[in-house]
Amino acid sequence: MAGRRPAPVAILLLLAAAFAPISSAVRPVSDAHRSAAVELFAPSADGSFGDLESTYEAVRTFQILGLENYKSLSGKACKFAAENLASPGSTTKDLFHAVRISGALGCAVDAGVYDGVVARLKAVIQDTNSLLELYYPVGGLLGIKEQGHNVVLSDAEGTFHATKALSQSDGRWRYDTDSAESSTFAAGIALEALAGIVSLADAAVDPSMMGVVKNDVVKLFDTIKSYNDGTFYFDEKHVDATEYKGPIITSASVVRGVTSFAAVVSGKLNIPAEKILGLAKFFLGIGLPGSAKDCFNQIESLSFLENNRVFVPLILSLSSKVFSLTSKDQLKVEVTSVFGSAAPSLKVNLVQVLGSDSKVITSENKELQYDLDNNVHYLDIAPLKIDVGKYSIVFEISLQEPEQETVYATGGRNTESVIVTGLIKVDKAEIGISDNDAGAVESVQKLDLLKDTKVSLSANHLQKLCLSFQLTTPLGHTFKPHQVFLKLRHESKVEHLFVVPGSARQFKIVLPIL
Repeated sequence: MAGRRPAPVAILLLLAAAFAPISSAVRPVSDAHRSAAVELFAPSADGSFGDLESTYEAVRTFQILGLENYKSLSGKACKFAAENLASPGSTTKDLFHAVRISGALGCAVDAGVYDGVVARLKAVIQDTNSLLELYYPVGGLLGIKEQGHNVVLSDAEGTFHATKALSQSDGRWRYDTDSAESSTFAAGIALEALAGIVSLADAAVDPSMMGVVKNDVVKLFDTIKSYNDGTFYFDEKHVDATEYKGPIITSASVVRGVTSFAAVVSGKLNIPAEKILGLAKFFLGIGLPGSAKDCFNQIESLSFLENNRVFVPLILSLSSKVFSLTSKDQLKVEVTSVFGSAAPSLKVNLVQVLGSDSKVITSENKELQYDLDNNVHYLDIAPLKIDVGKYSIVFEISLQEPEQETVYATGGRNTESVIVTGLIKVDKAEIGISDNDAGAVESVQKLDLLKDTKVSLSANHLQKLCLSFQLTTPLGHTFKPHQVFLKLRHESKVEHLFVVPGSARQFKIVLPIL
């Protein structure tokens, strides 16, 4: 037919299946944290970390993470601490950090030097109504005692009462007797100071006062804040701008204080297990911190939570949050401490799968198998009959030994967001020529777009090219990605890209030959 000629065109079908992003995974402390710590705490050219506080934070962070970096700098750090311990001009805060550096590194400190420091710190405690002027001396004295020196705080009960006088009815503390506002951060350091006073006392502190403080801790946890994913954190209610601390520093102060006080008081603190677990999720959810200060508070807080007398949090994490039906991937779950230590004997059950619209896909209870060698609970995803898409999977952790329930916090049910992928099949693909958009299609030919199929069509410049097809998932359901593109490549190598309209039932595009 005159005017008709073959139009050599290569067809390439592109699918763009866009899913909503998955929330960041909560994973135990890993080598990524260690690498971040080394980078954040890089010493200056002279080998120092700055002031005493920064030096201690670097040393302590490296020590907790099991890094050897701090040992090579111990000589300079010990010398720095010794100079401040011997200096009559050192503040109580300087002495506090210098003692902690010496304790962490095992620095050799002359007993006479420590005798002088003890006398100075005790003198400050006897003549102050400031929380910080109690906190630093008490912490310094406790640090010296922990290094093997005989340190006893006379009138420990009086000091305990003086500290308690700074408390408020909501479980928060004031910085001094003249402060009108209470502070959550101050509550943490007050509890840590009280724990130190008890440890330094030569006789038991009034049990009734200890009971009052235990009740204060309960009130303090009534002010904790939370996110919808079970994460809990502390923040300041309202204090002067110069005293405000952010959620990381504030939460770290409370964790440090509560776990320290729990270690010296008889019985357990009446804190819900899910709130302790939520605090662990908060610190792990930070991921890799952006500052040395945040890194120290994250790692030290997690070290206190790793082994404490309230509840030890157990973290459920997925080895991967993306699974392939085509590759027949397994769902692999780990339950560990915040530093990745093995959990006690327990079971993990998958109890529910929810779609992206929160519709229940399955509520069949399936126990995951346990791989002892790799400490992983696993389950094949194929029997779940879930197709490609985004899902929320609900797991339930149950401890095998009932008495462990007073020791560990599992959170009971844990929800994780996952994405299931798979090879999408192009079905019922047809190509042909028509005279107009709605007209009958001529010379219809079937295409197998999964293969290198070649067809030959002939058309004039007034006619149109028609292409239609259907997309199906590995389970045979129709599939509609966010967008489908059709790329036409002419024999001259010129390419054109088109968006293909359609529904889940059929995609169809009609293009003028020109």
